[in-house]
Amino acid sequence: MFKKTVKRLMITTLIIVGFFVVVYLVFTNFYPSFGGNVTKEQQLFYASSKQFKNGKFNNTNPVPKDLSFLETLKLAYAFFTTKVPNGRPKADLKATKIDSVNVANYKGEARLVWFGHSSFLLQIEGKNILLDPMFGKVAAPLEILGANRFNTEFPLEIEKLPQIDAVIFSHDHYDHLDYQSVLKLKNKTNHFYVPLGVKAHLEAWNVSLDKISELDWWQNIQFEGINLVCTPAQHFSGRKLNNGQSTLWSSWVIQSKNENIYFSGDSGYASHFKEIGAKYGPFDLALMECGQYNEMWSDIHMMPEETAQAGIDVKAKKIMPIHWAGFKLALHEWTDPIKRVKKEAEALNIEVITPAIGQEIRVKNSVNNYSNWWENL
Repeated sequence: MFKKTVKRLMITTLIIVGFFVVVYLVFTNFYPSFGGNVTKEQQLFYASSKQFKNGKFNNTNPVPKDLSFLETLKLAYAFFTTKVPNGRPKADLKATKIDSVNVANYKGEARLVWFGHSSFLLQIEGKNILLDPMFGKVAAPLEILGANRFNTEFPLEIEKLPQIDAVIFSHDHYDHLDYQSVLKLKNKTNHFYVPLGVKAHLEAWNVSLDKISELDWWQNIQFEGINLVCTPAQHFSGRKLNNGQSTLWSSWVIQSKNENIYFSGDSGYASHFKEIGAKYGPFDLALMECGQYNEMWSDIHMMPEETAQAGIDVKAKKIMPIHWAGFKLALHEWTDPIKRVKKEAEALNIEVITPAIGQEIRVKNSVNNYSNWWENL
């Protein structure tokens, strides 16, 4: 009798698990925000990349570490049960509004407008370029699966943006590559530049293949007088439980005849920063990841003190901390990144600029005359 009961229990458990696996696979394959899948043919093409081994993309260093099931449960428990004082602003962050006509007609020196987190509008050489344009409400495939972003309004809504000459994505995570944002941008964007594999998501969202260029690390491409270089990062990728590391992650170098900009994407601290600085520095401005970190995953997200050091490594004249003031994706206070990076930057004697969302950033001539706008929020 006991054996029969155990057998029935095991069978019932397997049926339940099997049911949820089938539901998950059906849901992720048919719900569009999860994106596309890299094909076997594409994998054969990616095999020529030094980063692609055993069917997946890899960092130069052996990270991120594969967590055991118990470690995964422990991390998930800590994330969902730890109460973080001041984990998000007390009220919605107000964005400085910019005029759509001014943006459409702008022909001045290179400038940036921050949309929060890691999203920017870059106007350079008469071109409009978006960096990791994530305008979604949550950094998740469904709104019920994520907390709302810190700002509900943007400096300029997608619908009022002028024609976009280029969109650059650093990797396929939800807080950088957003389905709804791509849907709104695809018909007003001339071209998309992405790391290897990310094309699969854009293709699934009906972006024309002739509008997509995908690059490997250290590859460059000329875009109407602007040199775009796909450079390394130490991170990971994946939009589903079963497609981790199927696409590449990167940072980017953006060079015009007058300006040199570095966009870090997401990255842990490693030697690639010095390599990039040696090959492409010095930079007028480096947009450096600084947020959503923890000692448990410091190999894929820099601590603020490392952000300042990375700015020195890439030979930046000044840095702007990004990847904060957008979403709560870690266990630190929301202002912890900016306070710590400013303190370390002062000790290392590297200039930090701290504009609020929507404030104009002159690439070559910005000085840190921005107020500590995050205080008391």
